[in-house]
Parts: sequence; C-alpha cells; structure tokens
Amino acid sequence: MTMRRPLPLTVLLTAVIALLFLVNVFIGTVRIPMTDICRILAGDDGVSEIWRNIVLKSRVPQALTAIAAGAGLSVAGLQMQTVFRNPLAGPSVLGISSGASLGVAFVVLLSGSLGGVALSRMGYIGDVAMSVAAIAGSLAVMSLILYVAQRVRGNVTLLIIGVMIGYLANAIIGVLKFFSAEEDVKAYVVWGLGSFARVSGDAMMLFIVLMIILLPPAFLLVKTMNLMLLGDDYARNLGLNVRRSRTLVIVSSGVLVAIVTAYCGPIMFVGLAVPHLCRAIFRTSDHRILMPGTMLTGAALALLCNLIARIPGFEGALPVNSVTALVGAPVVAVILFKRRK
Repeated sequence: MTMRRPLPLTVLLTAVIALLFLVNVFIGTVRIPMTDICRILAGDDGVSEIWRNIVLKSRVPQALTAIAAGAGLSVAGLQMQTVFRNPLAGPSVLGISSGASLGVAFVVLLSGSLGGVALSRMGYIGDVAMSVAAIAGSLAVMSLILYVAQRVRGNVTLLIIGVMIGYLANAIIGVLKFFSAEEDVKAYVVWGLGSFARVSGDAMMLFIVLMIILLPPAFLLVKTMNLMLLGDDYARNLGLNVRRSRTLVIVSSGVLVAIVTAYCGPIMFVGLAVPHLCRAIFRTSDHRILMPGTMLTGAALALLCNLIARIPGFEGALPVNSVTALVGAPVVAVILFKRRK
C-alpha cells in the first residue's frame, strides 16, 4: 500500500474544517436566516440581539471548542497508541480521564453530601471549581503513572496499572454516587456525557490559548515517536533514552487529556478512532505526516459530531459522547477488520 501525497490531503482536510465550521455556525436548533448570520459575523449591530447572542455566544464558541478539543484528544490518542504500540490504546488508557472524573465527583457529589449544597450549583464559582478539580484529578493520576513509569520497564505492565487506576477511581465514584443526593448524581452524570457547549467567553479563550500552547510540544516529539515504532531495542541502539522518551510522551498526552476533560468533560472515542482513520487516509506510519494529519482529522470529526448533536428537530442537543461513540466505534471496527484481513 503506497503512501498518499500528504499536501493535497492536508489542504482538503483544512477546507473540510472551514466548511464544517461554517455549517456549525449556520445550522442549529434555532433557525436564523443565512443573510442575518452573515451580517452578525460581519459586525452589523442591526440584527436581533437574541440571534446575535445565539451566534456569537453559543454557536461560534462551540465550534471553536470542538476544533481545539478534537485536535488535542486526537494527538493524545496517537501518542498513546505509539508509546504502547497498541491499536486500542486511547487518551483514557492510563486512567487520566478517570482521575478528572474523580476530581469532579469530589466537587459535585462529596461537597453536596458534606456541606448540604454542592459546589456545582454555585454558578460561575461551581464551573471554576469543577474545572480546577478535573485538572487536579488528572494531574494527580498522571503523577502516579509517571512515578510508576520510572520503575517499570514493560509497557504492558504500565498499561495494566493505568487500567487498574481507572477501575479504582470508578469504584470511588460509585461509592460517592450511592451516598449523594439524586440532584447531585444527575449533575455529575450530565457532566460525564461531555459537551462542547460548556465553554464560552473568557473560559473559551483560555481553553484555546492552552491548547495552542500545549500542541506544539507534541510536534517536537515526532522524531522520538518514529524511533519508538521500531521497538525498544532498536530505538536504544539508535541512541534514544527509551524511559525518558516514554515519560515525555505520557506527560504531553496526559496534559492534553486533562485540559480537554476539565473544560468539555470526558469525550470518548475521538482519541481512539482518529489516529486509525488518519493512518487509513494517509497510508503511512510516519509521524511527521500523521501528527498534523491527526490534528486536522480530529478537529473535523469533532465539528461533525457537534453538528450531529445539534441537528434541527431535537429539543436542545444530544450528548456529545453518544454521537462520538456512534461515529467512532464503527470507524475503529472497520479499520481494524480491514487491517486484520
């Protein structure tokens, strides 16, 4: 199977992202004339204030958040699949997403049980508290994983430990749910369904700035990841410090997952499906091509899922995780089946 030319495909993916972004802005549960949306985007103040708020404070931030989250999760998924040389490894494989969920569970469930009123019901303060708790939980689990990674040689052992940490976090969350009020459990479940709509205003700008800062270091690891594909022995013979490189890739992936989960909730299947989809599109294992390709493909897929979640005819919006699973699971199944054949 010969590699496809990367430049035309990259240009095509960029054009698809631009098109999907515009479709996300123009289409939603509320019907707004296309001419009025164009006037709003052009800065015309003579359009209905309600429509201006829908476009500028809901649709545009949602689309930008989907682009950033999709790109970050996809790059993190590619890094995990490379470092573990496992096609089923994803951003949540080391329990980092479970750590974020545990942090939010403490804010939503434990604070309600102990204090009578959950922090999640305190408006802006609650939103900030949930984001901080998610980041803290993710980074705590990542620190534990890094500690273990310094003392464990095999990737399989580290993978199993990560999965066990995820199970442990889910067990603690289950206990907290059992002792929490029904309203707090519902708030936690809603957060766990994932959404690109939670981020707006200053929070959206901060999220995008963080992703712009965090994605370039992942590109600096491209050469390292290409060497890791050869196996530990070959990589070591070529002068690569395997243990340090593994740690750097895990840190890069873990921080990306932590930030996306903190702002959008645990978004499933994007990080798992997109690297496979990108390999099938470009027909290569070279990370110099896969890394930018995965980032663009992830952004496009996230925009598509966000569009499906807000498709006209539904009251409100579908949970993003339901849509990403519907789109991502068949993609992974088909690609793995074709590789098997």
